[in-house]
Amino acid sequence: MPENFIHLQCHSEYSLVDGLLRIKPWIAQVTEFKMPAVALTDQCNLFGTIKFYRAALAAGIKPIIGSDVWIENELERSNPYRMILLCQNHTGYINLANLISRSYIEGQYQGKPIIKKSWLSSAHSGLIALASAWHSDIANHLKNGDQKLAKVFINYWLNVFADRFYLGIARINRKGETEYLKQLVNVATITSCPIVAINEVCFL
Repeated sequence: MPENFIHLQCHSEYSLVDGLLRIKPWIAQVTEFKMPAVALTDQCNLFGTIKFYRAALAAGIKPIIGSDVWIENELERSNPYRMILLCQNHTGYINLANLISRSYIEGQYQGKPIIKKSWLSSAHSGLIALASAWHSDIANHLKNGDQKLAKVFINYWLNVFADRFYLGIARINRKGETEYLKQLVNVATITSCPIVAINEVCFL
């Protein structure tokens, strides 16, 4: 595996329903691949943060703390979008912890802790946002062939996060993937939004 590739979307056993990565074996694998850093982005929680942080530092790996969160879909509440939020600094960690806590206290719908878009307008400092490669609001509109609306959402998030917003892109042989990726690259070029390669890792 290329030494310059860093996984930015990993779900550990602390994701409970969609991750089976055990921290120590996972960090050992990252070390074997000579990756300088790796991100823990459990689904809507930070439960594994301390264990991950200590294990990564002990192995000489830079730990990137984050979470794969649900973002409200204002048009279809039962179908929220996903976004990966990574902590850039201590302020970002505090904001992420507060957003996740608030999603459980105020944002739960049908058992999912959902972050309202308006909350991010005042709690985005220190956070880097990656639009989910396949489950973001932008991805949803592109899959429906609506590049115009996708660009509206890209510009919305660029306005919130400025140079800390990226479009996630993944190639895993999904049906319709080639056409979708062409559209994604096109809207990224038009809006000058940077792209980052990601892949949702749930198994070692």
